[in-house]
Amino acid sequence: MMKKILYTLVALTLVAGGYALFHRPAPAGQRYVTEPIETGALTQTVSANGTLNPVTLVSVGSQVSGIVKAIHADFNDRVQAGQVLLELDPALVQAQVLQSAASVESARAALELAQNNEARMRGLHAKEYATKLELDSAVQALKAARAQLALTEAQAARDRTNLGYTQIRSPVSGVVVSRQIDVGQTVAASFQAPVLFQIAQDLSRMQINSSFAEADIGNIHAGQLASFTVDAHPGRQFGGKVRQVRLNPTTLQNVVTYNVVIDVDNPDNLLLPGMTAYVTVVTAQKDGVLKVPNSALRFRPEAGEKKRKTGDVKKTPPAPGTLRGSVWRLEKGELAQIPVLLGISDGRHTELLQSGLKSGDAVVTEDSQAKPDSNKGMTPPIRLQ
Repeated sequence: MMKKILYTLVALTLVAGGYALFHRPAPAGQRYVTEPIETGALTQTVSANGTLNPVTLVSVGSQVSGIVKAIHADFNDRVQAGQVLLELDPALVQAQVLQSAASVESARAALELAQNNEARMRGLHAKEYATKLELDSAVQALKAARAQLALTEAQAARDRTNLGYTQIRSPVSGVVVSRQIDVGQTVAASFQAPVLFQIAQDLSRMQINSSFAEADIGNIHAGQLASFTVDAHPGRQFGGKVRQVRLNPTTLQNVVTYNVVIDVDNPDNLLLPGMTAYVTVVTAQKDGVLKVPNSALRFRPEAGEKKRKTGDVKKTPPAPGTLRGSVWRLEKGELAQIPVLLGISDGRHTELLQSGLKSGDAVVTEDSQAKPDSNKGMTPPIRLQ
């Protein structure tokens, strides 16, 4: 019995010694993970999704109603300006043209009669065989006959024009990207012109209509370079340039976005209308700047850790919009807080504008003994107004 108790005491002693050995506080130099500050180039970007569209997309409609008799263009066909794309059955319009022509002949005959009657009345009035009222009536009838002839001629010209509209022609040269009609269908143009075809004028030049968040839109302006990828060509990156930031905002579920138009060259026709583009716009680029890891800006020591504040960034007044933050480094085994002024960021590193640091200085990025939730509630860098 005594042996069992002795063995148990020895085992407990070994377990306690092992726990103390492996859980004793590590030296500060081993506990904290550090990274050096570097000097190099930084490129700041913002990203969004967009849709590829032709720069000029012309919708071709019909000004007259009728049944589709023949179609002369289909999807992906290249067409020239003035080329016939579609024909409507002209029977009804031709009948209207014949009716208008007959109305013109009738009006001409009425005008000829009115002219003869007016001349006769003028002669009788000169010999006092007709009254002034009869002469005035003849003159008025002549004017009415002339007006009626002009009206019927205008109606005839309209009907001849409508007869020409039964042949739908392409207004521009380009590629047919959409056809929304088939032979035998009825085109009804009573209230608005229906869209029959859509023609992209030039697919070698396209544009991306992208939606950027209002937090990013202040850094975007015309002339900036952009790059993008599409799912149809994985691993390939395409280039473009910002042409316009449109002022009309879109609000969806309290999220405000702005349409940014990006010009894209498409000489190989690899990019097709409607493709989703994943766009990145370069908003700032600098060379030879001090770069601090963003993980160092996020680091905050646990409560109770020995720490002190050193350094000062108030050498010169900070520019409006500058970010103010702090980093930590080890000085004689203690954490020392270094206030910093920050510039642009590429998501992994941030530019140091003012600080007491230089290239090669090590800053703390992680506490290897920190609790999993120790970084919650940390204070982000503050933007100076």
